[in-house]
Amino acid sequence: VSTNLEFSRWTEIFCDPMLTAATVDRMTHKSHIIDTNGSSYRLRQRLARTNAVGGPLTGQAE
Repeated sequence: VSTNLEFSRWTEIFCDPMLTAATVDRMTHKSHIIDTNGSSYRLRQRLARTNAVGGPLTGQAE
């Protein structure tokens, strides 16, 4: 399972705090949690394409 939300914010998805606690407990028991803090490879590639084209990418056709 991959998420960009911290466990403390999972109650935004599972509105019931007890359900959230149970879900996090079961998913993290005997698991390996890898916290990847750093720059995004996709963002880095997008910025490289932007610089190569000579302007910002807007995602809109001109």
